[in-house]
Amino acid sequence: MKLVATLIVINFLTMNAQTNKWLDIQLSNYDYAYPSHFITVKNQGQELEMSYMYIKPDNYNGENVMLLHGKNFNGAYWRSTIELLTNEGYACIVPDQIGFGKSSKPTNYQYTFQQLAQNTLSILDELGIEKTSVLGHSMGGMLATRFTLMFPDRVEKLVLANPIGLEDWKLVVPYKSVDFWYDYELKATPQSLMEYQKESYYGGNWNPKYQEWVDLYAGWLSNSEYPLIAWNSALTYDMIFTQPVLYEFPNIRNKTLLIIGTRDRTALGKPLVSPAVRETMGRYDILGKKTQALIPGSQLAEIPNVGHLPHIEAFDQFNGPLINFLKSK
Repeated sequence: MKLVATLIVINFLTMNAQTNKWLDIQLSNYDYAYPSHFITVKNQGQELEMSYMYIKPDNYNGENVMLLHGKNFNGAYWRSTIELLTNEGYACIVPDQIGFGKSSKPTNYQYTFQQLAQNTLSILDELGIEKTSVLGHSMGGMLATRFTLMFPDRVEKLVLANPIGLEDWKLVVPYKSVDFWYDYELKATPQSLMEYQKESYYGGNWNPKYQEWVDLYAGWLSNSEYPLIAWNSALTYDMIFTQPVLYEFPNIRNKTLLIIGTRDRTALGKPLVSPAVRETMGRYDILGKKTQALIPGSQLAEIPNVGHLPHIEAFDQFNGPLINFLKSK
């Protein structure tokens, strides 16, 4: 498959002329709030750069929290959460997964949550951190679950903030190939990205403070290498769709908190099903309670009338349950 065919790139760049700042493929011209570090991971016959932030405060309390980002984001959007946690004395480990943010975008890669979990463990090993709490949002919630199932002795506590994968979309959504998702990603525009986030994440309510997270992705759209970014995104769509974690929730033995914005209706494949089926998907007001019942001894903190990004949309309501849980014995 010719990912960067000249005709596709020329047409793509013409369609996506925009005012957003041009960003290179590994965001080297975009500074996160904290310094980025890199490790080399050897995966599938190739050496890849994996970026992470490590913030250890002066008032370090001896405890760590690892923050795992969602699919349409990277470690940068944890900025306020990092500030909160470090003020409380926690050290923060904030990876960009392979294919995301400042990390490598491979041409060929078999994405699995197991592979991403192993890569993430490599950062802890590099830092000499034996144990950490893990906070995962959206796709990062699926990864946090897989990480905890694979390496339970390395996880102090597990926090899932509006994780996706609380239902098995394969049961109602027809399978679409990686090529389908690749074509879908190539059609993105700054306006379509904003409209998607506005409707899917914030229930139609837009605040200018959300724009920076749209711009961070939209800055790639005029990059001639965007088709490679789109290809990696398509591969991760396939990973999310075909590798559910919900059937293993009863196997989690680590202390777990679910933070759920109940207005959230995020679900993969909604446009591919009938309106009647669509109405049943992504019902976080129901899914939060169902998931709490599946994870032994878990706690649930619901945030009414908040959508998919509680740590962005309703930070003051998000931080209380998070800190209380991390401090609990």
